[in-house]
Formats: sequence, structure tokens, C-alpha cells
Amino acid sequence: MEHIAGSVSKGRAEVLGPRLAADVVAMAREGAGIRLDYSPPSLALLDRVIDGIRREGPPTEAVAPVLTGFGAYTGEVLHRSAGAVWTDFDEAQRATFGQPFGIRAADGRVWNPLGRAVRRYHDGPAHSLRLFYLAVVGRAQV
Repeated sequence: MEHIAGSVSKGRAEVLGPRLAADVVAMAREGAGIRLDYSPPSLALLDRVIDGIRREGPPTEAVAPVLTGFGAYTGEVLHRSAGAVWTDFDEAQRATFGQPFGIRAADGRVWNPLGRAVRRYHDGPAHSLRLFYLAVVGRAQV
């Protein structure tokens, strides 16, 4: 995860998060013909995409940029549909999450969507991006 954190450490969260999400939307559309619309149901599609990547088994370093983008997309879905805001992590949060930024939910809790996408890749369906969304908005437990 250190590589992923280092790859997005420059810039502010409110700029980088949406930019990384937009890059993933363009990549998915142009590279795979997948339309991501920033809706909560689209996160289930990303879960399936990550499953496909997992089956191929590339090393984390090879897929780190796309996983980071998937996490940013998840954060942007939360921003657009649930009122979450992008936030730069402080030093303690960076140490805890292994990422430079994440989101703050409307209730004040801080979440790590970038790390969640990496965890989904490593640990599988139990760490669904769709279920992560539901946990952040208070409809499921993480």
C-alpha cells in the first residue's frame, strides 16, 4: 500500500479525488466499454471488475493506479450522493490508513475509500465497494 499512497501524495484531496475518479471513468469507457455514472449501484459493477482483475492475478504494483482510481471513484460517489467531502488526512490518519486522503461523511466520520479498493483486491468480496458505500451512509456494517 505504500506505493499507492506515494503515487497520489501531491495535491489536495478535493482536487485529486475527483480527478482520479474522472480518470477511471474515462479509462473504463475507452478501454473496456464500461459506463460508470457515479451512482451507488455502479459500485457493484466495480466490484465485478475487481473480481476479474483478481482472477488474472497481477501483482499489486501493476494494478495500483487503477485500484487507486477505483477508490477515488467510490469516494466521489459518496461525495455526490451522500454529502461526503474529500479530506486530506493528518499524520496519524495517514499512518492508520496508508493513504494521503479520503472522505469525511456527513456524520463526521473519516473513511478510506482508496484503501478499501486495495483491500477489495487483496481480500475479495467481503470488502465490497458497494457494501463500503452502504456502511458509510449507515445502511450496513463494515
